[in-house]
Amino acid sequence: MKLLRDNGLTIVLLLLFAASIIGQWLAGWHVEMEDARRHGGDIMTLGAYTTSPQFLSSVFENWESEFLQMATYVVLTAVLIQRGSSESKDPDGPPRDDHLELRALEPGAPRILSNGWLARELYARSLGIALALLFILSFVLHWTQSARAAAQEAIEHGEAAPTMLGYLTDAQLWFESFQNWQSEFLSTAVLVVLSIFLRQRESPESKAVAAPHAHTGD
Repeated sequence: MKLLRDNGLTIVLLLLFAASIIGQWLAGWHVEMEDARRHGGDIMTLGAYTTSPQFLSSVFENWESEFLQMATYVVLTAVLIQRGSSESKDPDGPPRDDHLELRALEPGAPRILSNGWLARELYARSLGIALALLFILSFVLHWTQSARAAAQEAIEHGEAAPTMLGYLTDAQLWFESFQNWQSEFLSTAVLVVLSIFLRQRESPESKAVAAPHAHTGD
């Protein structure tokens, strides 16, 4: 089917996402039940676990780091170069996105480019902006759900529950964030460097198999 051929990458990635988050959901519920049994607490139903801060915090903790990685990568690759990498623009190549007011007249150009200077400037940076907003939203949800989980745990131990704002400076929140951020930045840097010397046949994330190591860009 043409629909599957033309959208296969998105469909497969979304199926992998669905399988992974369902696995996280079920495995996390079993972990929570086991923890409750060990401490003599109430067993949480699967429905209750779905909306619990323990589950939601873990979900948005990971989404946060992914959107930060992608937003940073999109913006940095617009201004920085790694010669020889398929993940970098060619420093010796001509500008790709100059004279947008003229390019708006080309067949098939997005109509928003004809809506004035401000619309063109915003649209020209819309991918980075959207990813940055998704990062901020995910971070806020991670923070608030982690604060709820910390408050529940404090009450169970007879301690004072942290406030939502106070938890923003809690070391646990930043430990959870930084442990994911560092791995995202490392994996991106590794991809940038490895793509100089290694290839993946027919992948747009790789240079052509026969391309010289010094060739930059796809």
